[in-house]
Amino acid sequence: MSHLRLVRSPAPQLTPDDACLVAFQGELDYVFRTLRRLGTWASEVEDLAQEVFLALRRSWTEYDPSRPLRPYLFGISFRLASAYQRKRSREVAFGIVEVDDPGPGPDDTLQIKQTRSLVLAALERIPLPRRAVLVMHDLDDVSVGEVASVLSIPLFTAYSRLRKARQELETTVRRMLKEGDVR
Repeated sequence: MSHLRLVRSPAPQLTPDDACLVAFQGELDYVFRTLRRLGTWASEVEDLAQEVFLALRRSWTEYDPSRPLRPYLFGISFRLASAYQRKRSREVAFGIVEVDDPGPGPDDTLQIKQTRSLVLAALERIPLPRRAVLVMHDLDDVSVGEVASVLSIPLFTAYSRLRKARQELETTVRRMLKEGDVR
């Protein structure tokens, strides 16, 4: 009768990366439970577990394999969960918030600039005495009586110049738009 001996071949040596991965995979459920117990939101557990793995991988060369892995993983998980909670406490959670911009949109801004340019160009074509009355009254909201006083002209002359300036402005703007003479 021959005696058979079982001879075990030595286990293949794992690289440090592989050893870290095998150790982490063996304790993955523990890491998940620990993170949940430390107050991590369920939606964030997987992301933080990956952070735990990355931290373990960075510090794997400093880990003493003669000591248990779970307390080491708990320390990493605790530090990451604490940092996560500090960050979460500083943030104000909102749903999707769309703030209406009270200002004009790009198209409106362009239209306003074009209109302003058109009006300024048309104003340049109105004689100064009538332009002054129009600008003060219609653009600066100065009463016609005050315009007359400031320009030292009779009140009816101010009204007459205002009426004539409005007519000239309208005619000039129409002509400029028709001719495409917009700057």
